[in-house]
Amino acid sequence: MTNYDQIMRRELFTWQRKMMRKPGILNRLSKRAQDKLNSIIPEKVHNAITVAIKQMVRGVLFGAKLTTREKVVQLKLEATDATVEEIIKRYRTTATVEGALTGAGGFWLGLADFPLLIAIKIKMLFEIAATYGFSTNDYKERVYILHIFQLAFSSAQHRRKVFMEMKDWNVRSKSLPNDMDQFDWRPFQQEYRDYIDIAKLAQLIPVIGAPVGAVVNYRLIRKLGFTAKMAYHMRLMEANQ
Repeated sequence: MTNYDQIMRRELFTWQRKMMRKPGILNRLSKRAQDKLNSIIPEKVHNAITVAIKQMVRGVLFGAKLTTREKVVQLKLEATDATVEEIIKRYRTTATVEGALTGAGGFWLGLADFPLLIAIKIKMLFEIAATYGFSTNDYKERVYILHIFQLAFSSAQHRRKVFMEMKDWNVRSKSLPNDMDQFDWRPFQQEYRDYIDIAKLAQLIPVIGAPVGAVVNYRLIRKLGFTAKMAYHMRLMEANQ
């Protein structure tokens, strides 16, 4: 094991402890307030949003599958990570520009940022998966990508649940149904909306929309990229045990 591998393993253990950390007081209060707000929203609205996001994400998952290169031959971890960092940087730049342009375009163009950003995020996850040597032609690898997405953009309480589902994925994935309709889309969309609502609402405000959109998108892609990197490090470590 190289010195770089040892450093990354320590970073992985630190990240895993963070994923298992119990929600703090502020996190619990924030979650409670958001749950209260969600309870006020009519059920038919929740169902409509769930269906819309489900179809949007499914479409992106299928489209990304068609445009993403096949898995690559794995290099040493340090070289693979360097390639992944370049991928994250490229998508971070794309998302920053997209956020600034849609934020500067007023309310209706600002709304367009939501599906565009989802497409950017999932496309990036497909490229990262392929770089670490995982084939996204496998349906279960696409489910893993959805778990990474949730892990990055969920409350601490839901994050712990998702993280436990990702542990020992090669074993757990064998019991998955072979139909993406069985995936639980309701918490997926609700946790994602709750996570980004406040920041994204500010993007719709005239004048400040452009800088807010740029900064928020930059940070969201950076967080998702790091989460994906750690998630695949965990997979690789489990495979080598």
